[in-house]
Amino acid sequence: MSDGKCTKRYPRDLLAETITGNDGYPLYRRRQTGDKDCGKSITLRVRNNDVEVDNRWVVPYSPILSKIYKAHINVEYCNLVKSIKYICKYVNKGSDMAVFGVGNASRSSDEINQYQLGRYVSSNEAVWRILSFAIHERHPTVVHLAVHLENGQRVYFTTENARKRSLTPPSTTLTAFFSFCDDDMFGRTLLYSEVPSYFT
Repeated sequence: MSDGKCTKRYPRDLLAETITGNDGYPLYRRRQTGDKDCGKSITLRVRNNDVEVDNRWVVPYSPILSKIYKAHINVEYCNLVKSIKYICKYVNKGSDMAVFGVGNASRSSDEINQYQLGRYVSSNEAVWRILSFAIHERHPTVVHLAVHLENGQRVYFTTENARKRSLTPPSTTLTAFFSFCDDDMFGRTLLYSEVPSYFT
């Protein structure tokens, strides 16, 4: 309870049929108590107040599961990716990243070579991959788009090729985008972030 209201949105609205709400979650059938075989309403005393309780207050449950497990089990129907991501969020979010170090205590420490950036797969995701369950896909492939000022891209050079690199700086996704807009009429209608959705 918060400010005299239930934080779980109870009591729910009475509905003749189960429908999907605007947020993608189901709004379950909750019939009037006056209908045939639809239960009854009772009056309970809660904190010195009389509260009428009917179908609007019932949490969705499965009588079969309650009998098997001898416990109340809240049952929700998942019909959208948003709902599945809520339940299986670690499977849907992709690989996690971790910075880990590998070193030898007897040698002098070289921090640059010692640390590596790596990805690890959680146990949930490993099982889904091993069993070949295709629960999600990434389309289009996520591409890192460079953002920099004019002639401000990173340039890697050695003493031998410094002059050549300074005269012809390397191409980046941003400079390639500007060149693409010069050549392609459709490209001029796209934003920088929209190009990977149409071209690879």
